[in-house]
Amino acid sequence: MRGPHNIWRLVRTGATFERTGAMGVILDAYEAPPMLRLGARILGWPFQFLGLKGDEAMPPVPRALTALGPAYIKFGQILSTRPDVVGPELALQLRVLQDKLPPFSQQAARNAVELELGQPLEQVYSEFSGPVAAASIAQVHHARLAENGADVAVKILRPGIERAFRRDVDAFYLAASLIEGLSPSSRRLRPSEVIKHFEGVVNAELDLRLEAASASEYASNTKDDPGFRLPAINWAYSTRRVMTMDWAEGLPLGDNDALDAAGLDRAALGERVLTLFLNHALRDGFFHGDMHQGNLKVSLDGDIIAYDFGIMGYIDEYTRRVYAEILFGFIKRDYQRVAEVHFEAGYVPHDRDVDEFARALRAVGEPIFGMDATRISMGRLLSYLFEVTERFGMETRTELILLQRTMVVVEGVSRSLNPNINIWEVAQPVVGDYIRKSIGPRALLRDLGRTAQVMARFGPRLPGLVERALSQQMAETPPSPRHSWRMRVLWGAGGLALGALIMALIESL
Repeated sequence: MRGPHNIWRLVRTGATFERTGAMGVILDAYEAPPMLRLGARILGWPFQFLGLKGDEAMPPVPRALTALGPAYIKFGQILSTRPDVVGPELALQLRVLQDKLPPFSQQAARNAVELELGQPLEQVYSEFSGPVAAASIAQVHHARLAENGADVAVKILRPGIERAFRRDVDAFYLAASLIEGLSPSSRRLRPSEVIKHFEGVVNAELDLRLEAASASEYASNTKDDPGFRLPAINWAYSTRRVMTMDWAEGLPLGDNDALDAAGLDRAALGERVLTLFLNHALRDGFFHGDMHQGNLKVSLDGDIIAYDFGIMGYIDEYTRRVYAEILFGFIKRDYQRVAEVHFEAGYVPHDRDVDEFARALRAVGEPIFGMDATRISMGRLLSYLFEVTERFGMETRTELILLQRTMVVVEGVSRSLNPNINIWEVAQPVVGDYIRKSIGPRALLRDLGRTAQVMARFGPRLPGLVERALSQQMAETPPSPRHSWRMRVLWGAGGLALGALIMALIESL
């Protein structure tokens, strides 16, 4: 669908941005060069009468995105997690973007359920309410299962949403290519890669089976976490466009008056939210990427209940260890070690000076540690850290940006429950425990054991792989006899040592 016909969509988009005042905000946030500003104005200013008016009570950018529809709203939400792309001020504006749209009809919801589940709605749900929440991609209904009377939430994709998103994403790709052509300096922000990331997130959310799978994995990881639970997925009544899960009954985590009236300890809840997030990010490497008050409830017995698993974050084990060492280094104010970790991980180019980098990190950490407990922020620390690492040539890492954004949100939730919470005191035992378990002699032995298992599986193929690699190298650059002799000795000694290590480790497992 990509092609010149998308120009009309861009003209309409530009006209709406111009009419709502969003165009100037975005160009200023990007510090756009003259050529890009001229191109944007050409697309917007002459045609602004074609633009949508939007809700005048909203800030300019959220106003324009809301007026343009679901794909633009979702794009704004995802950009709110990327301050590296849109800047911190615009990202903050986008976080208040209301993910609420008029619901689609009850008849359309009924038709979707019956088409997806292959039976009349009454045979599945004895009760089926009107929509209780309507967002850009789907809406939710409260229902009761006919077979056992269980209270459930039924999430249903908007009719035609897949086609609408495909159409708008095509226009986004065209806009990204135009931006890159008009402003070569914008290529460092990789507009096309941002659109690709957006497309991947949306494609995952347009298949509710994937969200159900995320919820299932998240529940498996956290089943033993005290004071935390998730609504269970009902797989029998979940498909690509319909998802059924237990109804989450509880008090909104953002309603402090209701929490106080129920006699719940808000300070303990604030600490638990932060501790849970850190455990999920470090221990599991799989965390809720949208952990704000709207997606959290508290049961009357004090359990925190999380739901809406459309945005989940994943961090591989190596990155988790690096992240933990960086956090722990800042907690201990060991800036030299934090700098060394960045270089060891390859985050900062090795041609930069590690001591100079350590001094820059000290300039980030010391002012924060000088604050009182109510102002200390791990999210602010990470934000400053990314600014420094960018100056030293560190490339953007999307998974860390989502982690940093979620950390800011979780801190906000914790502080809304207890304004006097000391973020570092809560974080230190969690990070320290992860460090002890993940970095040290036991972790080294565990890693070697895993390596041995992998090598054992591929053991029969190793001689052939080595022989082919050596044959290719010798064919490309024939070595001297002396060099060839040394290579044979090195490979032979290395092979014997590796074989001995593998055998010893396998016997010890």
